[in-house]
Amino acid sequence: MFRTLSNSWELVKASFNVLKADRELMVFPFVSMIGVIIVSIVFAVPLWLSGIVSSVSEGTSDTTQNVIGIVVLFLFYLVMYTIIIYSNVALVGAAMMRLRGEDPTLNDGFRIAGQHLSQILGYAAISATVGVLLSMLRNNDNIVARILAGVMNFAWNVVTFLVVPVLVIENLGPIDAIKRSGQLLRQTWGEQIVANGGIGLVFGLITLAVILVVGVPLVMLAVAAESIALGILAVALVIIVATLIGLFSTALNGVFQAALYNYAQTGSAGPYFSESLVRSAFRPKNR
Repeated sequence: MFRTLSNSWELVKASFNVLKADRELMVFPFVSMIGVIIVSIVFAVPLWLSGIVSSVSEGTSDTTQNVIGIVVLFLFYLVMYTIIIYSNVALVGAAMMRLRGEDPTLNDGFRIAGQHLSQILGYAAISATVGVLLSMLRNNDNIVARILAGVMNFAWNVVTFLVVPVLVIENLGPIDAIKRSGQLLRQTWGEQIVANGGIGLVFGLITLAVILVVGVPLVMLAVAAESIALGILAVALVIIVATLIGLFSTALNGVFQAALYNYAQTGSAGPYFSESLVRSAFRPKNR
């Protein structure tokens, strides 16, 4: 456990050194966040208020409503994933330039994303299809369906882990990029990513610490003082801090993906990452 935390912290520091060299990389996850918020307001709120999502998830007998719900839910995921993937491509593209000794700008990142727009849309459509299917399984009352959703979600995340850098560098179509991503992971690190390692572990612990150290005491103080305003302030503060941590984590994860792809292709993750550090993030395949 302690070794995993140590390796994860080293990954965070190495990724942060790249981020320090190009602070503008933080703009890309911020753009993604704003876009997702807007899409959620435009799509998600009306979906939930209309009851379409619940009718699709619960499989009501109204076929017309189910079909409409699936179509609208697919469009919601399509727009959302397009924004997320576009921002990730811009982030990884710029990070890749830095790891290869260049000095990227914001325009470079957005230019790279624009050059791969058709592939981004194709990958977003595939991701939206998977998202609709997983949503229907997750909200099903059948426990087997929920377990299946969890397994499928994990497998999808593993297989597509390097899709974005593959799209950026190899210029493949979305289906070929997914296949190539899975191939790179199998060849280099084996079948699966270690579940308790990586940058997500560190930032998950940081977020938990913020909730426990800041959020809980403030909420308890608000309850003791019978102050609604203080309670709202506590919740808002935790949300803001957690959002900033999430943005930072997203930026570092994009940098890490670029480094992993570099390592898979060339045997070197770049000047900011040691070979042993990158290899430690994955469980070797047993032969």
